[in-house]
Amino acid sequence: MPPELPHCPHACPTCELRSNPAFLGMAQEELETIHAFRHGTRTVRAGESVIEEYKRSPWIFTLYSGWAFRYKTLSDGRRQILIFLLPGDFIGLQEEFAEGQTHGVEAATDATLCVFERDRLWEMFSAQPKLGYDITWLAAREEKMLDDNVVTNGRRNASERVAMLLMHLYRRAERVGMMRDGSVPFPFNQQHIADALGLSLVHTNKTLRRLQGLGLHRIEDGRLRILEPHALQTLGDYFERPLRRVPLI
Repeated sequence: MPPELPHCPHACPTCELRSNPAFLGMAQEELETIHAFRHGTRTVRAGESVIEEYKRSPWIFTLYSGWAFRYKTLSDGRRQILIFLLPGDFIGLQEEFAEGQTHGVEAATDATLCVFERDRLWEMFSAQPKLGYDITWLAAREEKMLDDNVVTNGRRNASERVAMLLMHLYRRAERVGMMRDGSVPFPFNQQHIADALGLSLVHTNKTLRRLQGLGLHRIEDGRLRILEPHALQTLGDYFERPLRRVPLI
């Protein structure tokens, strides 16, 4: 039996994230089922592991606050960042289809997560089948973002890759309410960007300086400001799609 975790003082029906228009509303009985399914909360510091690579975990998570990223490493230590994670993202489902985690998840900032027991996932689906659909939808949404990443790293040049990533993270952060005075938090260094885009650190540095020199964006004091969104979108071949409200588990 997994160890007990600290009890979250906030019930799922009164979760502050649920007031965000980015997230889909749920019926009271669905919220009560999620609350009963939740085992506790976990707080991690920036740089700490949420999920350790190649180790089985009894937990799945919803990121409540902060930033994280999912990654894989090669035997020589080279790292590929697969996807960046923001509040509301559901983490750890992939292990249901593999023996142990084939990836790791690391907190990019101090982060708080809602924790659920993996072995009770089917119990939740049985109680509220619509929640099973919601989790399937979240998995399909993440797969779509991974498809975009494959196209970016396979077909876009360095400037296009950086432009695409900056616009993607900016719009996602904006949507979940992180925008302040025209900028969003950007807790990532150039190594994170290089590892996400398959570029060398030197090439990443030169590309960021080139785009900033053109007046397209500015990264300063841990925040990202897009100065010329249309130009950056055009450069990255980034298309705004109609936004759909996201289920929040």
